[in-house]
Amino acid sequence: MIKVALLPAGSVSDEAARYLFAGQEAQYVYHKLIADVFVSTDNGTTDYSIIPIENTIEGSVTLHSDWLVHEVDLPIQAEWVYPSIQNLIGHQSELTSGQGELDYSRIVKVLSHPVAMAQCQQYLKENLPHADQEHVSSTAEAVRIVRDNPGLGWAAIGTTIAAGNNGLQVFDRGVTDHDNNFTRFLLVGDRPFTERTSDAHKTSILVTLPEDFPGALHQVLSAFAWRKINLSRIESRPTKKKLGTYYFFIDINLSMESVLLTAAIAEIEALGCQVRILGSYPSFTFTTAE
Repeated sequence: MIKVALLPAGSVSDEAARYLFAGQEAQYVYHKLIADVFVSTDNGTTDYSIIPIENTIEGSVTLHSDWLVHEVDLPIQAEWVYPSIQNLIGHQSELTSGQGELDYSRIVKVLSHPVAMAQCQQYLKENLPHADQEHVSSTAEAVRIVRDNPGLGWAAIGTTIAAGNNGLQVFDRGVTDHDNNFTRFLLVGDRPFTERTSDAHKTSILVTLPEDFPGALHQVLSAFAWRKINLSRIESRPTKKKLGTYYFFIDINLSMESVLLTAAIAEIEALGCQVRILGSYPSFTFTTAE
């Protein structure tokens, strides 16, 4: 049986995991902190970790990217995109009026993961400008905290699964500011992912430029451009070794089996750049038909 580490039951990570492993025998090992998710797979307790890495609204989750680079050496085995549908959740008895409708004035604090909270800022400004906002480790943890603290006027932003697991009411559904709110997840671990196949493949690399090489990034990009290789993402992050030095995360819409890609990487290395391959993997996109 496959063992998968991820954020708590009822989180978007939990929903996304069940989409990827639908029809497979998988044991889910839940952790409160993303650091514990990574460590669980790094030390061999689990086969994979499920890592939210990018969101339509908020962009990259830099903490998780940094963990992949600085803390663990776990290759990417798959990626998939899954809708992040957030909801306002709480105790029905204390947050509704006599007519059974949500009374926003009774909510004094809203709890959620910082990324989920950021996805709902317009909604919160319009409906709950008076309420404090508190960040916690996951949306599922936010729902659990609200469950354990009745009578305080607290609400959570989280999933319908988390609400059901904790016996709470969903007051308002789909409270994200944009309908096209999707999160990109990575499956990382040493075990190759063979449970599903896809016609789409990607390769992720990390490039470190040589010092005192004017125009190095331009030449790196040119190695892809003249071969007509499409890049879906490029992002810089500090190396944490010296001020002003950066890694460049590059996602490429090709498999490492492509001769064009291997040639481009060889050209980049010939420039004196360091290239680390983070993974070459299938890419899946959520469809409601599945």
